[in-house]
Amino acid sequence: MTGALWCVVPAAGRGTRVGGMCPKQYLPLAGRPLIEHTLERLAAHPQIAGLLVTLGADDARWPGITELNGKRVMTAPGGAERSDSVLAGIDALPATVGQDDFVLVHDAARPCVRLADISALIEQGCAKDGGLLGAPLRDTLKRADAAGCSAQTEPRDQRWRAFTPQMFRRGQLASALRAAAKDGRAVSDEAMAMELAGYAPLLVEGAEDNIKVTTAADFPLAAYLLSRIVT
Repeated sequence: MTGALWCVVPAAGRGTRVGGMCPKQYLPLAGRPLIEHTLERLAAHPQIAGLLVTLGADDARWPGITELNGKRVMTAPGGAERSDSVLAGIDALPATVGQDDFVLVHDAARPCVRLADISALIEQGCAKDGGLLGAPLRDTLKRADAAGCSAQTEPRDQRWRAFTPQMFRRGQLASALRAAAKDGRAVSDEAMAMELAGYAPLLVEGAEDNIKVTTAADFPLAAYLLSRIVT
C-alpha cells in the first residue's frame, strides 16, 4: 500500500485503574497530556492522512486540537464500550474513506508506538485481510487458582500479546463490530471482532516497548521510553 489512511483513536474511557477523577488520557506524561503524545506520534507517520478521536459525552478536557503536522484531527462522540467507540469513529470518518479502504485503530494510551512498526503493519497487513501489531509471549504463563496460587503452567507456544495499531478495511471492520454487538459478544479488540466474523488477522511483530499506559506506575516508564524512542 502506498496511499494514505486514517486512524481512529478511541478516547472515551475513564481509565479507572490509574485512580483519581481525571481520565488517564489527560493525565500528564513528560509535562503534557498523555493523549497529545499519542496523537503527535501518529500524525508523524507519512502514510497517516488524518485522525478521528472518539470522546466521552461529557468530556470537557479535550484541548480542541483540529490539526497536527498538517493533518486533520476530527472528533466524534464515543460509546459505553471500546467497541462502541471504535464503531462510532469508523462511521464518522470522512466520505473520502471508502468501504474497502484500510483504517487504523490505535489506543489513546499507547504513546510509544514506533513509526517503523506502523509501516510494517501497513505493508504486511494490506497484503492480507488486515492485521495487528503484537509480540510473541516470552514469559512463562501461569494459571492461578481461587486463592491466588499457581495451579498450572500454561503452554506459551503460538501465544501472542496483542498491541495496536490494528488495521482492517473500513466496511469489513464496521460489519464485524455490528455483528458482534448484535450477538451480544463483548470484543476486547478489533481483531477479535474480525476473528468472530471469520477472518484471520495477520500478526505483525512489533517492539515490546509499545506499552499501554494502564496504571500509575506505567507513567514514569512511558516517559522514559518516549525520551529514547526515535522511530
